[in-house]
Amino acid sequence: MKSISKIIAIIGLILFSGIQANAQNAEIQEHNYVVLTKKVPQLKPILLTAEDLRKEDGDHFGQFEVIVCGKTVEELTDAETMAPFLQQAKELGVIINACGFSLKKFEVDASKLPEGIKVVKNGILYDFQLQKKGFMSLGL
Repeated sequence: MKSISKIIAIIGLILFSGIQANAQNAEIQEHNYVVLTKKVPQLKPILLTAEDLRKEDGDHFGQFEVIVCGKTVEELTDAETMAPFLQQAKELGVIINACGFSLKKFEVDASKLPEGIKVVKNGILYDFQLQKKGFMSLGL
């Protein structure tokens, strides 16, 4: 009688564990990404990566943001250079952000940024805030 009770208890634990594992798998969350870069030319491989991750993640692809910091923010005002990046980012749903501290330090007028570039007050802080929300982060 004791052995039957033990077997029933073990089977119950196994079934309960399986139900919990299935519930966790059913709750797969979106995959969100943020890349902090100091070089505008890196936008090309970053956007190619976003495109591949969108395909790979399928329905689980969430947000993809890029933060541009440092002296390279000066290059963000060059509409000709930025046009192909901004077009590709728009098609992919990628958000390109400029670091407000960098804009201020290098005396770049935020109003000269092309449409489609958002300004965040502090790029490094914003990166950490996104990481706290579960974003996977990469700094280049």
